[in-house]
Amino acid sequence: MHLEKEENKTIVINKVEIKPGQSKMVLITISRLPTGTLIEIPVHVFNAKKPGPTVLLQAGLHGDEINGIETLRRMLEHNDFNIEKGCAVVVPILNIFGFIHFSRDVPDGKDVNRSFPGKKLGSLASRMAYHYTKEVLPQIDFGIDLHTGGGQRHNFPQVRYTAMDESSKHFAKIFNAPFYFPSKLISGSFRKAAYNLEKPILVYEAGESMRFDKHAIKTAIKGIKNVLRNVGMLPKSDEADQSNSIHFESTKWIRASRAGMFIPKIENGSEVNQGQVLGYITDTVAKKSKDVVSPVSGHVFCINYQAVVNQGDALFHIGA
Repeated sequence: MHLEKEENKTIVINKVEIKPGQSKMVLITISRLPTGTLIEIPVHVFNAKKPGPTVLLQAGLHGDEINGIETLRRMLEHNDFNIEKGCAVVVPILNIFGFIHFSRDVPDGKDVNRSFPGKKLGSLASRMAYHYTKEVLPQIDFGIDLHTGGGQRHNFPQVRYTAMDESSKHFAKIFNAPFYFPSKLISGSFRKAAYNLEKPILVYEAGESMRFDKHAIKTAIKGIKNVLRNVGMLPKSDEADQSNSIHFESTKWIRASRAGMFIPKIENGSEVNQGQVLGYITDTVAKKSKDVVSPVSGHVFCINYQAVVNQGDALFHIGA
C-alpha cells in the first residue's frame, strides 16, 4: 500500500538547508562591483511542513522591469506566502546589476535571459545564469517568471507558455490574465533552460519598463494566488477567479510602413476588427498622414508608445 509522505522535502540553496516548516532568506553570491561592493541575489524560501510542489516566483531577470519586482515585494510585505503545503521560492530581483543601473542588461551589455544555462567562468551574465541554474532550478517543480514590456512598449497583462508543454498551458489558464498564448522557446533563455530540465515556466508580461502599472501589479498578484490555490498551497477563497482568459492561437505584429510621428487611436487590450484604423503616422509639417490599419480581427495586447518611429518599427501586437 502506498503511503503519502507526512513531511515536505528539505530545500538546499547555496549549502543552506531550509527544512520543512522553516522560512529563510538565502543569498547567492555573484560578483563584486568595481568598488568592491558584493553583489548577491536574495532568495526567499517558504517551506511548509506538508508535502507539495516547489514553485519558483521570480522577477527582475531584466533589471529595468520593475512591475514584477514590486509585485513580489508587496506579496512579501503582506505575508502572502504563508503556504499550507509545498514550498515557495521567491526571487524579487534576479538581475541585481541591471536593477541598480536602471538597465535591462548587466554592465558588460549582455542579456542574462540569453545566457542560460551559463558558465562558471564565463561573462558576468553567464556567471549569474550558471549559479542560478545550479542552485535554484534543480529545487523547483514549476515557476512563474514576471516580466514587463520594453521602453515605450506597453504590454497589456498576458501570460505566455511553452507550446509543447501541457502543464504550462494548464497553469497559464489558471493564472487568469486577460490573455494567454503559446510562445516559442528562445535559445539561451531561462524558460528554455528550465524546459530542458522538465520544469514548466509561465512568463507573465505587463506594463512597460521603469514605470509602475497598478493594473499590471494587481493582475500579477491575483494570478499568482490563483495558481498557488490551484495546487493547494494557499487555501481556497471566494476571491479565486473562474478562468475567463482569452486564448490566442496566433499573434501578429503591425509595423510602421513609413517614418514619422506615431499617434495610436485605441486603448491597449481593445478588441479590434480587420480593416479598423488603429492609429496614424504623420510628418512634422502636416503634409502627409497615413493610417495604420489592422490586417486581422482580434485583441491588441501591446502598443508601442514611442512618439517618433522609423519605417519597420513594431507598433501594435495583435492576438487572433
